[in-house]
Amino acid sequence: MIEADIIQLQEDISGLEAMTQPISPDNAIGRLSRMDAINTRSANQTALNAARVRLVKLTKTLPKIDSAEYGECDECLSEIPFARLMLVPESEYCVTCSEKLAE
Repeated sequence: MIEADIIQLQEDISGLEAMTQPISPDNAIGRLSRMDAINTRSANQTALNAARVRLVKLTKTLPKIDSAEYGECDECLSEIPFARLMLVPESEYCVTCSEKLAE
């Protein structure tokens, strides 16, 4: 599953990189259309950054799958529930510790 996610993220990143190219000022698209294009580019840039971060995390997680530490919370050392690992395989913290660290 992680390998499939990595492949999908790599494809997504390629597409997002194409959609985040600078918008040329001499592009004759009307003022409002240009503002929409700039806003869309900004949203795509945010998605691109998130995809890159997740790709790095998944790439670091993949070799750890077979180790005893995988699935163990880095904070409290309790077992991370399997359902959480299925949704977010790069999880380093259980839900309780994630919430505490986010505060």
